[in-house]
Amino acid sequence: MTRVQTERIRSWWGWGWADAAVTGTERAELLARLPPHWVDEQLPVPRIADLDLRAPRVSPPDSLAPICTVHPHVRAAHTYGKAYRDVIRALHGDLGAAPDVVAYPESETHVTALLDWAGDTNVAVIPYGGGSSVVGGVEYRADRHRGVLSLDLTRMNRVLEVDRTSRAALIEAGALGPVLEEQLAPHGYTLRHFPQSFEFSTLGGWLATRAGGHFAMRHTHIDDFVEALRVVGPTGTSESRRLPASGAGPSPDRLFLGSEGALGVITRAWLRVQDRPVHKASRGVSFPDFPTGLAAVRAIAQSGLEPSNCRLLDEAEAAINTGRADGRAVLVLGFESADHPVDTALVRALDISQDHGGSVDSTSTQDSVGGWRAAFLRMPYVRDALARSGVLVETFETACTWDTAVAVCETVRERVRAATAEVCGETGIVTARVTHVYPDGVAPYFTVIAPSKRGREVRMWDEIKAVASDVLSGLGASITHHHAVGRDHFRWYEAQRPDQFGKVLWLAKNYLDPQGILNPGVLFD
Repeated sequence: MTRVQTERIRSWWGWGWADAAVTGTERAELLARLPPHWVDEQLPVPRIADLDLRAPRVSPPDSLAPICTVHPHVRAAHTYGKAYRDVIRALHGDLGAAPDVVAYPESETHVTALLDWAGDTNVAVIPYGGGSSVVGGVEYRADRHRGVLSLDLTRMNRVLEVDRTSRAALIEAGALGPVLEEQLAPHGYTLRHFPQSFEFSTLGGWLATRAGGHFAMRHTHIDDFVEALRVVGPTGTSESRRLPASGAGPSPDRLFLGSEGALGVITRAWLRVQDRPVHKASRGVSFPDFPTGLAAVRAIAQSGLEPSNCRLLDEAEAAINTGRADGRAVLVLGFESADHPVDTALVRALDISQDHGGSVDSTSTQDSVGGWRAAFLRMPYVRDALARSGVLVETFETACTWDTAVAVCETVRERVRAATAEVCGETGIVTARVTHVYPDGVAPYFTVIAPSKRGREVRMWDEIKAVASDVLSGLGASITHHHAVGRDHFRWYEAQRPDQFGKVLWLAKNYLDPQGILNPGVLFD
């Protein structure tokens, strides 16, 4: 009897695995929680054969043809990232920005050859990891190139070397999160960087966007793990010296961390890895309201305890993601260590929470904590199901200092609710949660749920997002904490960065990418 092996397929138009989409009873129960008039007939997913994809305008040379493809399915899947506006455009068959060619380099030699060809023929190069950008980071929006090449690095995915003495590893940039962790596991190590997009994003993508993991304190961003980077660009290769720390001038790694493929292609990096944790403890705490919970979180953040999880959900967020209906805010607390038990640290954090008006949930590990984790991983699939059903669902995040935290959260929720009423015809739902905490500040994360109108979904969200971004900028908060700049945040990022720094960065761009082929429109107008 022949055994048939099937490969799991990723959705070309939406988040994650195609077979994990929200359907059937789960979809019916989801939609039942919303006002009936918000829900529209489900948009069908277009067939690849029916997509009106432009014929490729350029062809790679024969020497590169084996690592390139113009297959319609692959081109469609590499057109956009995974934001709400991307999902909607894909569902409507709007794929005018599709790349002409998708390349899968297997070595730096391939990357260099592809960049040389692109430079000679005026082809834009969009570095592509897992394609999970939610800010327009992998989408071509310019009009001055002969063609567009999507440079998919996922075949460059090996852990090349492990230094057990220094506890570090040399890893190729195309390694997806699970692939990276599978290779570190036999050594007893973990990178301990787990963004929500973990399954569908790469090391190179994390580095290029300065991605944040889901741990609340200490190693919150990928920056914290970097020892050295190797970057290939049109003018050559840059490789920083591997060091634990250095006071020798401005850090060369900092130039490329967060550069989003506009200054070069990150191909490999030396990273600090961690021993795999064996001690874990978590509990949930409820508070009468969100500001009270914020005060407790600030005290914990400034206590030196460094919890691995310290997520505060406002009343609406708690109801949606943990099933609670008591109108209270919920704090999900967690500690972990590879070296020592963490029960004492958890007890102290719970004491601080109680001192600030919190009530410890006796069954929190199964209810609040487990409910939050399941909802956290499932949310992108839920977003897609709601988007197909006529409901606008999207998120945005920021960072601010503690002295402005309450005002930022309250003002954003108030102003964005008003924007949904104006744009959508009625007030939507705007929730807030805290994802990362620092001794001097916090990272609030907001979710917007509102009714949309077919054919106007993208424009409606863009209007709401502009209001939110203007509010954040006006309050002195960051335009992004961990979602990167991409093309969607550029206007506000340009206002946030010092003018002199912007000019110096532009000079670096002109030197490193003199023909302007690297991810045009990202970081620069």
